[in-house]
Amino acid sequence: MTIRVLPRQLVDQIAAGEVVERPASAVKELVENALDAGATRIEVLVEGGGADRIVVADDGGGIPAEELPLAVASHATSKIASSEDLSSIATMGFRGEALASIASVSRLAITSRRRGDDAAARIDVEGGEAGEVRPAGAPLGTTVEVRQLFFNVPARRKFLRTAPVELGRVQDVLESVAICRPGVAFRLVADGRTRLDLAATDDPAVRVRAVLGDELADDPLPLAAEADAAEHGPVTVWGLAARPSSARATARALRFALNGRAVLDRTLVHAVKEAYRGLIDPGRTPVAFVAIEMDPALVDVNVHPAKTEVRFRQPSFVHQLVMRAVRDALRAADLVPAFQLGSPRPGAAPAPAWTSPRPGSSGDPAPSGVHAPSTVFERFAAEAVDAAQGTRAPAPPVVEVAPAAASDEPALHANRTARRVMQVHGSYLVVEDRDGILVVDQHALHERAMFEELKARIAAQPLESQRMLVPAVLQVDPRAAEAVEAAGALLARIGIDASAAGPRAVAVHGYPTFLLGRGVHPEEFVPALLERLVDEGGADVEAALHEVLDMMACKAAVKAGDRLTPVEIEALLDLRERIERGAACPHGRPTSLRIGMRDLERSFGRT
Repeated sequence: MTIRVLPRQLVDQIAAGEVVERPASAVKELVENALDAGATRIEVLVEGGGADRIVVADDGGGIPAEELPLAVASHATSKIASSEDLSSIATMGFRGEALASIASVSRLAITSRRRGDDAAARIDVEGGEAGEVRPAGAPLGTTVEVRQLFFNVPARRKFLRTAPVELGRVQDVLESVAICRPGVAFRLVADGRTRLDLAATDDPAVRVRAVLGDELADDPLPLAAEADAAEHGPVTVWGLAARPSSARATARALRFALNGRAVLDRTLVHAVKEAYRGLIDPGRTPVAFVAIEMDPALVDVNVHPAKTEVRFRQPSFVHQLVMRAVRDALRAADLVPAFQLGSPRPGAAPAPAWTSPRPGSSGDPAPSGVHAPSTVFERFAAEAVDAAQGTRAPAPPVVEVAPAAASDEPALHANRTARRVMQVHGSYLVVEDRDGILVVDQHALHERAMFEELKARIAAQPLESQRMLVPAVLQVDPRAAEAVEAAGALLARIGIDASAAGPRAVAVHGYPTFLLGRGVHPEEFVPALLERLVDEGGADVEAALHEVLDMMACKAAVKAGDRLTPVEIEALLDLRERIERGAACPHGRPTSLRIGMRDLERSFGRT
């Protein structure tokens, strides 16, 4: 076959395949050009999901009439001039490809007027062929009209989705840009109907709430962190994060801004998910907006034609800063989810609302002199550490006892407003607190306490292991037997010494003292552990360790149905206030729910 130089028009159409994937891509490029032109108001009009018509109008600085032909030429731009500029890009666009690419696969018209000009100027381009510049009437700024996108590339047009789907993607793109630029007003009109109307604001939180809406309705948590990046100055993180209970099945409501640019970056996503680890189900994604401000020299945005992917020069530094900002916000918040009671029965006459504290209400101080034994870690958390260290004999397993009489219910510490506790069905603890009634899942709370203690212990050194007099040979899946060698370092950290004993067998030579002390034996734990490691694939060692510690904590924690003594109940409730992330178990289930006083009063017709 003969080698030939491709025609310019074909080259532009190929480039358009990277830059303009669908109508939303064209909208993104045109809106970013408007922002670079200094626009304070941008209006987007689409018809047929954008495939039939797109209009982007702005009030920016405009384009001189004599430069309109250059504006639609390939690799012509006012934003960079040399290769050195690529190392510190501060504008939204810089390649000079967008308008030429869009024009090569559509019928495009640009009308622009600069301040001080007597009239606007217009240029029309059809399939990459530009016409003459001619005078036109238009307000200050630039209006770009794109008609019949992909009209000359039918193979691309037939792969577009339905108009409503494409419109949804246009709105997603516009929201992603708008959330990063609160000082600019945005409006989206689709087929004559207004879909989005965001006024300019000086308060970024107002714009974040306007875009994410109900996703952040439940008292969002403010994010703030700053660190010095040596000679490149400070890196600042700010934003809003929703509570763990708002986590979603998709990542649509997890947004990032970098120096005012909407970005998608795995480093940032991983940092936020790590901050929420153990507070939400692993299959769900937090709701948050995270904005990062840094020296442009610290990030490379010239990675992908869409400019949404970036490459940080110090990824670990950025990862740690973002994770710290989110973790600090979560630590400072009360993450106990509220349980909403039903509304009062129809026809019930509401009773007068109380106007002063009721005797025994949460407004009363705790009685003086109340003091239960300080058994915070003596019974539960310390049992995990001490058994792992082998410093004392394992505690006997929890045994079922008769429910205590009312007079024997444990009194809590004087620093709590609660005074009495009840265990329900051997599974839940019901206790009064300042805001109402707290219902605690004893297994979930103890599991979190065990997990945090194990994590702290293993950070210092591997868990204590007890050698088996006779190795325990266990039958496992062939893939699990193969995984033993690869997982050797991880198993050693948790005190397990195991080796393959055949294609379907594993021999356990050493086992954690901690698990033995809690009555968890190798045959019930090791096969499940290896199966979990096979499923995880071993790509993320820390994630795998988290899963293993979670399994250990779950197996060793008190179970639903275990009757606890008053002292054990007191110790467990005290743990909730002392451990980190006590509001959720390691895999994200809540450890407690709160029924608020207002809900109770409303349900009983008192308000």
